[in-house]
Amino acid sequence: MKTAQKSMSGRRILRASVLITLAAVGANVYGQSYPAKPVRVIVPFAPGGGGDITARLVSAKLGERLKQQFVVDNRGGAGGLIGIELALKSPPDGYTILIASSSFSATAATHKPAFDPVNNIAPIGEVGIAPFVLSVHPSVPARTAAQLIALAKAKPGELIYAIPGIGSITHLATELMQNMAGIRMTGVPYKGTGPAMIDVIAGQCQLILGSLPPLQPYFQNGKLRPLAVTSVKRWYSVPELPTLAETLPGYAVENWWGMMAPKNTPAAIVERLNTTLNEILQDADMKASMAKEGVIPSGGTALAFGQRTRDEYDRWAKVVARANIRAQPE
Repeated sequence: MKTAQKSMSGRRILRASVLITLAAVGANVYGQSYPAKPVRVIVPFAPGGGGDITARLVSAKLGERLKQQFVVDNRGGAGGLIGIELALKSPPDGYTILIASSSFSATAATHKPAFDPVNNIAPIGEVGIAPFVLSVHPSVPARTAAQLIALAKAKPGELIYAIPGIGSITHLATELMQNMAGIRMTGVPYKGTGPAMIDVIAGQCQLILGSLPPLQPYFQNGKLRPLAVTSVKRWYSVPELPTLAETLPGYAVENWWGMMAPKNTPAAIVERLNTTLNEILQDADMKASMAKEGVIPSGGTALAFGQRTRDEYDRWAKVVARANIRAQPE
């Protein structure tokens, strides 16, 4: 009797092993046969900006490597929500993917999206990172971040900072700086970076936190004074600028771009896209093209990228609650 039971148990184990093996082989074949048709790449911001250019560079390279078209579909509006929701509600078959920026986590924290930013995505991988720059109008008597903080403490609420959109990533990053520094400034909202920059350059607002590439010409002509970058380390193109963390230990806000797909996208497809993404980010011409946009390729695992989106959503949700930020409808 015991011999028969052992025999039956052995057969069950064998059948289970065979099924697991077949499933693994099937998943591998499925992943290797992907993509069999063009892939739609939804970009939740308008054409022409740095994020759009980066998304197009990545899409073109993916198409070259995987021998299939990766077609960029710009769906801007509502702080990125329109494109994000469209992408994440699509069938989880690998034929609709999303290339989002760090505003993904910020938007989810300030709006009421129809998607779960933590559990309703299949992270694929991080594409690249860039810093924001804390900058002031030349009339402001501060040449360092420490001096600016001291000035804000001496004159609570008197310094005016431009907000390129309520609930935007730069808005939340500025609020985080205020929280950590123990200062209070007055924010003035604008309908985007362009209008905000006009008033900062004119001296109507004293400071702005913005992306490096569009601000750099104003540093060179003296219309803005850069004080610090928000990245973890000093930035390669402006090594003379200290990080804000050198004044506020622990402060770091990076503008990132990353690739994700709807939840339940097959693991084999996610793995193939992640592997290919990491390969193309090592290409010398890709690195050079991204550097022109002020972006450093990052890459890494899908798991690490998913953790970043979760951690940032948690951090921004706390900032939003503390500052009582309410996104404005577009």
